[in-house]
Amino acid sequence: MKGSAKNKEELIIVKIGGNVIDHEKNLEAFLHDFALLPQKKILVHGGGKIATAIGEKMQILSEYVDGRRITNTPTLDLVTMVYGGLINKKIVAQLQAKNCNAIGITGADANCVPATKRVVNKIDYGWVGDIDEKKININTWNHFLKNNMIPVMAPLTHNEKGQMLNTNADTIAAALAIALSHTYLTKLVMCFEKNGVLENTEDENSVIPEINSKLFADLNNRKVIHSGILPKINNALLSIQKGVESVIIGNSAQLPNLIAGKSGTKILADD
Repeated sequence: MKGSAKNKEELIIVKIGGNVIDHEKNLEAFLHDFALLPQKKILVHGGGKIATAIGEKMQILSEYVDGRRITNTPTLDLVTMVYGGLINKKIVAQLQAKNCNAIGITGADANCVPATKRVVNKIDYGWVGDIDEKKININTWNHFLKNNMIPVMAPLTHNEKGQMLNTNADTIAAALAIALSHTYLTKLVMCFEKNGVLENTEDENSVIPEINSKLFADLNNRKVIHSGILPKINNALLSIQKGVESVIIGNSAQLPNLIAGKSGTKILADD
């Protein structure tokens, strides 16, 4: 897959989380850097605390298990409005103001990202979607990219039977990167508030520069890595193993340096 990399055009997929979205100045600075990227690009965003705050006003209280939101029917209506509407369109409007021809979408739009409702095991997460990257609608994504549109993807998918699904933004970004790696030289940049994967969460200078699955297993066994970042690393490792050219995790305020490989934690395939 990587043998023909020379013939592929570069595509950068950037994921941002609530830590950026919840702070207006941070988001403005990030979008400034993102708009300047000359490569073909896709932005995937999370939800932040806005849905929780609006939900409280509407008397829709958020319920979490191990940090993951339980998506019952009222909550699904809430996140569809907030993620797919308010947050998504604000980001699109700001990018348009920066001469960046963004188009805001969910997985249901043009059937971009179909998914299936998560199977209930010990916990019923409700209307939460899991993605098979082989089912992602590559033709639609290629249409956007070839016509110089910059997709801005909300963390929402659908089951192709009329049901919206709440879906983790890291998972969406990784699935897109894998699916599009057949066509593009795909780079995945997973942004959050830390400078990278840290050995000590209290020390921003303790960035682990490179991680592969063997080192990850060792760090995890020794409880070196904070549990909150484990799903992000798992998605990153899956991406690099399935053909994504490069994956890096780091601070959204350092986007140009992350893409240049000058900061953050690089995720590597095993030798």
